[in-house]
Amino acid sequence: MTIALPPYAQALRIETSRDNNGRIVLTMPFGSHVQGRPNFLHGGAIAGLLEIAAFASLRDALGDEEATVQIKPITVTTDYMRGGRARLTYAAAVISRLGQRMANVESFAWQEEESKPIAAARMNFLLVRDKS
Repeated sequence: MTIALPPYAQALRIETSRDNNGRIVLTMPFGSHVQGRPNFLHGGAIAGLLEIAAFASLRDALGDEEATVQIKPITVTTDYMRGGRARLTYAAAVISRLGQRMANVESFAWQEEESKPIAAARMNFLLVRDKS
């Protein structure tokens, strides 16, 4: 699957796939590139994964229009619920509102069970549409 991700996603070694419902799911392997304290994920890597999941889902929802819309984050609020351990981490996003000028997206990161997230983020985006 080809979903354009920013260079930071490559640094985090993020890969994309779709689940059985067609939802975009990102995976990030554990390694020295995302380690904070010994055997734990760095909070910045978790936040980056959450933000990239939101952008990927938003771009996917925009479809063909994606090339003509600039997505600019307005607010990002991240809640850390439990420490990310030394294992594969997943993330997915839910778009609660996709309007002409604004989008509201919520992302979740988990490791072994999706029902036990390690972090969540709520993001508001300004959508700047090309006038031509």
